[in-house]
Amino acid sequence: MPETYGAHECRVYYVMESTYGQTPSNPTMLGVNAENIDAGINPSLIEVRGVGSRDLAALKRGLRKPTLKISHILPSEAPINFIQHAQTLNSLSVQVLWYKGLFASATDIISLLYKGMRIDKLTVECSIEELVKATVELVGQDVAVGTGKISGATYADYVGAVAYTESFVQRGAADGSNLSDVTRVTDWKFSIENNLKPVPVIRSSNAHLLKYLPPRQRELTGEITFEFEDKNELDDVINDAEFSLKFGLGGSNYALFKYCKWENVTVPTKIEDLVNLKAKFVARDVVIS
Repeated sequence: MPETYGAHECRVYYVMESTYGQTPSNPTMLGVNAENIDAGINPSLIEVRGVGSRDLAALKRGLRKPTLKISHILPSEAPINFIQHAQTLNSLSVQVLWYKGLFASATDIISLLYKGMRIDKLTVECSIEELVKATVELVGQDVAVGTGKISGATYADYVGAVAYTESFVQRGAADGSNLSDVTRVTDWKFSIENNLKPVPVIRSSNAHLLKYLPPRQRELTGEITFEFEDKNELDDVINDAEFSLKFGLGGSNYALFKYCKWENVTVPTKIEDLVNLKAKFVARDVVIS
């Protein structure tokens, strides 16, 4: 038995599936530079009770719900390679590995291979003197527990990180045109929620696994913190103005939110502190490129 595993002995990799719920043969697994990984399996147990006893009569298996929550730094080599799937909704196989020794010759491996995973919620954020980070919440169809890497697979890791100095915020017309830099921002954050719906069916085999995982109504929201230098955002609320917002994600990559309106604007003012303005927005469309 190996000693307990540390966070330095864990990695996470993914590959896009060509057939839903099936890991490709001999895949090229791409690494995610994760800071936190929360891997879970919920069997959705059905509790059976009846008269004549205070205790459960039985526990029956329900719908298996594999979940993953990964917080990671955007790699400068390929900033959106992982997070773009919040937009594409491609299904992914995601493998979490705990191991001993060097990864190339790892021993005592514990593997969770998640299949049929889609990004349910994506949050990307940036602050002064910080790196650009993303939190990805995935749900899927199934998970396999194993003790090794995928047979025939190659594993590759992206390098580098996107710092706040490589980001930007621009504002333009509602359709995304006529963009210009906004130079008062100290923090920004946006979220894409796909509201995925696990759909099981009654069938003779694998009834405990979902058959479909379709998206429902999408929610596009975010928040920006400004240095309080003017009243532009307050005027926007009064005038019911519509606009676009573009966030730099490193290199030539960006997220462009179109047809936005401010949902809430506040100006907190505290003793011995500079005044800032916090503005939450809602959008009707987004492009990650």
